[in-house]
Amino acid sequence: MGVSREQAAENRRAIVAAATQLFRERGVEAVGLSELMKHAGFTQGGFYNHFKSKAELVAEVLASAMAEKNAELVESAKAPVDESTTALRRYISWYLSQAHRDNIDDGCPVAGFAGDAPRLGAEAQSHFAGGLDDQITIVAGLIAESGSLAAAGERLTLRERAVRLHCELVGALVLSRSVARAAPVLSNEILENVQRHALASEPGPQIAEETLAHPRSRPSGAAIRKGNK
Repeated sequence: MGVSREQAAENRRAIVAAATQLFRERGVEAVGLSELMKHAGFTQGGFYNHFKSKAELVAEVLASAMAEKNAELVESAKAPVDESTTALRRYISWYLSQAHRDNIDDGCPVAGFAGDAPRLGAEAQSHFAGGLDDQITIVAGLIAESGSLAAAGERLTLRERAVRLHCELVGALVLSRSVARAAPVLSNEILENVQRHALASEPGPQIAEETLAHPRSRPSGAAIRKGNK
């Protein structure tokens, strides 16, 4: 008796979910198909009923992880804040928190897959690049909505400020995770220092004086993925 279309779709989702967890925990290259399918609750032979290759699975994992987390970030940005803070400051505090550092399974996929990205296939790299670009656009929106002023004498555009800030956050998170077991004090120090600097650079609600380019004046992440196909 064959598997229904609905069950097949559910099985595929289970494989993607298992792959996402293992890839985040161990890295893409360290996870074999046998271990992956066992973790998902299936035999290895069933893998090819859903995917032509591991590269195809990896691409779907990247596409799904980026889309889901970026949608969460957009929804979080919409959540109300009191007059003492901004959605941007809330985002910075969450991103560089110990809780986010320790939540590798469900944290930012850019930080989670940054180490693997250079060795992935073209389609997976395209999804990674598109997701990163979308995150920068989200951060640019948070900066614009916060009304925080550029530093005195600074000539950066909104896009440039967003790129700089997001790279600072991702780099700190990746480095903090890299030493969390061997040097937990150093790991916390990285998070605390970069968070303090980032928050000081975005001091709170103000009236923006600079003319800010709309973040969507650049191609979206979806456009990047389409153009790289």
